[in-house]
Amino acid sequence: MIWFITKRIAYAMLILLGVSFITYLLLYLIPADPARQIAGRSATAEVVANIRHQLGLDLPFYQQYLRYLGNLLQGDLGRSYVQRSEVAALIGSRLGATLQLMAAGIACELVIGIALGMLAALKRDSAIDRLLMAFSFIGVSSPHFIAAMLLLYVFAVKLAWFPMGGYGGVSHLLLPAITLGLLGSGWYSRMVRSSMIEVLHQDFIRTARAKGLTRARVILRHVLPNAITPVIPMIGIDIGIFMGGLVVVESVFGWPGIGQLAWQAIQQVDIPVIVGVTTVSAVAIIVGNLLADLIIPFIDPRIDIRKS
Repeated sequence: MIWFITKRIAYAMLILLGVSFITYLLLYLIPADPARQIAGRSATAEVVANIRHQLGLDLPFYQQYLRYLGNLLQGDLGRSYVQRSEVAALIGSRLGATLQLMAAGIACELVIGIALGMLAALKRDSAIDRLLMAFSFIGVSSPHFIAAMLLLYVFAVKLAWFPMGGYGGVSHLLLPAITLGLLGSGWYSRMVRSSMIEVLHQDFIRTARAKGLTRARVILRHVLPNAITPVIPMIGIDIGIFMGGLVVVESVFGWPGIGQLAWQAIQQVDIPVIVGVTTVSAVAIIVGNLLADLIIPFIDPRIDIRKS
């Protein structure tokens, strides 16, 4: 176990190095000039040059990247060009809201996706199966913006069950979480359906039925634990996606998360914030996948991570 974790951490360091390098390189190559953004359109060339020198933007790429990497190794994500605040503090101020939405969104995805996938597998090739798979296809294909606006119109404007947006109690959290759950559940339902159909034809399921176990016990005790194993790695990926990629949902519902911070930084060419959010999202994906790998053996004892 210790060797497995150590090896994964070593791989994680290499992945983070690659992510930070590619992100920094792409931001270096874009034609937008952060110094000009900060100085304003009416600033003289001399003022822009002074700002560029103060920020170190006049240095060659490798010097800029090595300086950033050295600060990163000390836990310093840099300082925002625009907001004049530490990037770590900016991300930290948004982290709580992002974690809430992430947890609620993944919970909705799992509940809806697993339930629909189980029902579709048990009703294979029936009208219910086709209807549920059509729903899952619509879910994975629909833009978050459309679903969010539709839910807001129905449940906030017409029925007035929820507030229009903002950050606060459970009532503010439900609509954005349901939006994520409805759209993300399509992947889970299709995965669970395929996996359950495969497990239902295994010999040990026939043996369990031959022993006289009830259908419900066979499904809950033998089929489901084996069928949801492929779902666990998907959760790890979703953790990273939710950490930095929910710009649309956060914007529609006025949710003050990291995704909205990243979008504002992109508009303002605030390089330290962009790289900081990207790094934090990459860390979240790595941690999520590591946790998934550690949890899988408890669900399926046949999997031995020591051989990984």
